[in-house]
Amino acid sequence: MPHVIFPGPEGRLEGRFSPAPRPRAPVAMILHPHSQGGGTMNDRIVQQLYKTFVNRGFATLRFNFRGVGKSQGSFDNGIGELSDAASALDWVQQIHPEAQTTWVGGVSFGALIGMQLLMRRPEIRGFISIAPPANMYDFSFLAPCPASGIFIQGTADTVVQPVAVQKLVDKLRTQKHITIHHDEIPRANHFFENEQEELMKSVDNYLDFRLDPSCPIT
Repeated sequence: MPHVIFPGPEGRLEGRFSPAPRPRAPVAMILHPHSQGGGTMNDRIVQQLYKTFVNRGFATLRFNFRGVGKSQGSFDNGIGELSDAASALDWVQQIHPEAQTTWVGGVSFGALIGMQLLMRRPEIRGFISIAPPANMYDFSFLAPCPASGIFIQGTADTVVQPVAVQKLVDKLRTQKHITIHHDEIPRANHFFENEQEELMKSVDNYLDFRLDPSCPIT
C-alpha cells in the first residue's frame, strides 16, 4: 500500500495506491467524506472499500482532497475537489494505461464527487455511492446517468434522509440502458458505526454480481 504524492490542480495530492497485480486489470478510485467534517482518505469506510477493490485485483487509489493531510490547496465546495478527482484518475491511468474498466466509490460528500466524475469520464463503468447527500446537493446533473451502480443508505441516517436517496434512485431508474441497485441497511446511521459489516456485505454482494462474467450489465 505505497504512499504516493502526485500532481493536482492546486499542488500536490497525497494518496495510497495499490498497483495493478496483472496487465489490463481494472482501476478503482475511492473518494472520502467532507473534509470540513473531518473526512480523510483514512476514513474507515474508505479504507474498507479500498481493501475490497485491492483484494479483487483492481489497481486502487484513495487520496486526500485538497487541504487534507499532505494535499495542498484549500477546501473548494466541491468544485476544486472534482478537479482533484479528475487529476487523480489521470495519474492512475498514466501508470496503468491498458486498464479496460474504471470504478469509483464514494462516501457521503465523496459519493457526490464520484457521481459528478462519472458524468465527465465515460471509462467509469460502475459506481458505489454510500450515503450520497441527496438532500444537501442537487443531483440533477445525472441527466442521463451514464453508468450502472449501487446506492447504499442507512435507514437511521439523520444527516442524509433515506427518503431523499430513494427519490434519487426512483428518478434514475426511469432511465434506459442503466441499472440502479439500492440497498438500505437497517438501523445504520450516516457513519454505519455499528453496521459496517452489513455495509461491506452489501458492497461485496454487488461486486460479486457485477464482476461475474455472465453479468447482464456491461
